[in-house]
Amino acid sequence: MWAVTGLGFGLMEHLFIDFLMCSRQFNFDPNLGMMAGITPLNPMMPGLSMVPAPVSQDVPVVKEIIHCKSCTLFPPNPNLPPPATRERPPGCKTVFVGGLPENATEQLIMEVFGQCGDITAIRKSKKNFCHIRFAEEFTVDKALFLSGYRVRLGSSTDKKDTGRLHVDFAQARDDLYEWECRQRMLAREERHRRKMEEDRLRPPSPPPIVHYSEHECSQLGDKIKDDSKFPEAVRVLFTWLERGEVNRRNANNFYSMIQSSNGHIRRLTSEKSQHEKEMEEAKDKFKSALAGIVAQFEQIVSVFQAASKQKAWDHFSKAQRKNLDMWRKQAEEIRNLHNEQLMGIRREEEMEMSDDDMEDALDSKDSEDSGMCVCASLKEENDSLRCQLDAYRNEVELLKQEQGKNQPIRSEEDSTHTQQLSFLQQALQGMQKQLLKMREDLKQREAELAKSLEDKQQLNNQVQNLKEGLQNLQSTHIMQVSLQESILLSAGFPEEGDRKTLHSVSFVRFRKVHFCAALFGREDDLICIISTFLHVHPFGASIEYICSYLQRLDTKVEALLSRLPCTFRQELTGVGASLEKRWNFCGFQGIKST
Repeated sequence: MWAVTGLGFGLMEHLFIDFLMCSRQFNFDPNLGMMAGITPLNPMMPGLSMVPAPVSQDVPVVKEIIHCKSCTLFPPNPNLPPPATRERPPGCKTVFVGGLPENATEQLIMEVFGQCGDITAIRKSKKNFCHIRFAEEFTVDKALFLSGYRVRLGSSTDKKDTGRLHVDFAQARDDLYEWECRQRMLAREERHRRKMEEDRLRPPSPPPIVHYSEHECSQLGDKIKDDSKFPEAVRVLFTWLERGEVNRRNANNFYSMIQSSNGHIRRLTSEKSQHEKEMEEAKDKFKSALAGIVAQFEQIVSVFQAASKQKAWDHFSKAQRKNLDMWRKQAEEIRNLHNEQLMGIRREEEMEMSDDDMEDALDSKDSEDSGMCVCASLKEENDSLRCQLDAYRNEVELLKQEQGKNQPIRSEEDSTHTQQLSFLQQALQGMQKQLLKMREDLKQREAELAKSLEDKQQLNNQVQNLKEGLQNLQSTHIMQVSLQESILLSAGFPEEGDRKTLHSVSFVRFRKVHFCAALFGREDDLICIISTFLHVHPFGASIEYICSYLQRLDTKVEALLSRLPCTFRQELTGVGASLEKRWNFCGFQGIKST
């Protein structure tokens, strides 16, 4: 008897459940007193009979003599290689047995191979082989263990009473069919298990949306105004609109709910701007922290650089120098990475600033058109709001009249009318507030439009002044070109016969100089002035003379002259202490040669 304890009771319950599961899986046959699906105790199982227990593959299996009632099995030579077998078919329960004695009977086969397991069928041929089908798959491996044994019936030495067994896997349609059925059953169980797991992990379905009613509409209007319940309320409103719940009678209610939904746009934009502000603050904080980190890395690198100098470096050992060098390289790499990151942030900020400048320029060009469009849209919305107010007032008056006529109506109808009145009054107040706000916005937009018109007028005046200045500059430059031409002609170079050629060439050259000066800046103007100055000095001029004339630094002018060897040439005059560098103009030598 089991002891009445918690452990004994749990074990009894577990055994009883296992018994029920086995009785469902295997058909219990009460006439046999046992379950049909369970095989009896097998004498060929390892440790119970003559078949030795399986050992490791490294240790060779020693086969011994097996004695039966009517025959004796002698093991094969252990030095011979193991018998060859074909590939095992799926779900194999049938074996091929060859090399039987000619006088072998089914009873002998049952006696020899019945020790391996329960045999369901034996198909014996007239020749010395047969096919044996077992009830379980693991018994096939035990039957293969007998392959290679030599059989002798009794003590007879007759050739017909001896034979050498050859056991191999056999292909049978019944085995394949049972294996396929079992695989399909396992696949069904796996699909069922996956489906149950998916159903368990699937998120719950959203609650169903109720249909439209006056009570639900009033509750939904309050939920839309609440920020925490707004997403759920908008989903319900969207479902009602998709279903087609809107009609002429409740159109105003739907319009008020849509208007309340539109009122959340400002809240969302303000939240977005707040988050953007927080993001900018976080960026600034990160930038300042990164700058501090980079500064500390610079200090660390400077420490390593100071330690690498000869004064301190000689006092360290070889291992210490190696570590210091390695640490210095690591610190420099990390410093460079942080510097690149910081420079990338600054480049992004500069790009954003340039984009903002471009957008401001485009906005200044289109400010007038956009202001006119905004004013027109505000006026249209103002008119629509006025019409909506009139409609609400008319509906309120109609409801008041109906309430005055139907005095003896039940209290429930009175309550619904009062709810409608309160709802309409709230909507009316909201419309009035929105109308006032739109008027203020309209006034502000008009003021901005007037200011933008004034800015445009100022810009037009500035453009006109610039055009006039450009015309004056062109006229003065033409006068300078004519003056320079007269200076060249008065200098006596070239000859009188080439005056016309000089006039055309000098005019073209100075026109090109004027165009290049307008494009590339003041440096080309300096080239033009120095060319004219040196051309009227055929014997050359020193750099001090040129600089005093131009009132510029000598290094800048000398670098400019040396960069144009085809136009200016340097010559040395004098001897000893009177040695002097002079610059000559050689730009017209090509004209002389032609």
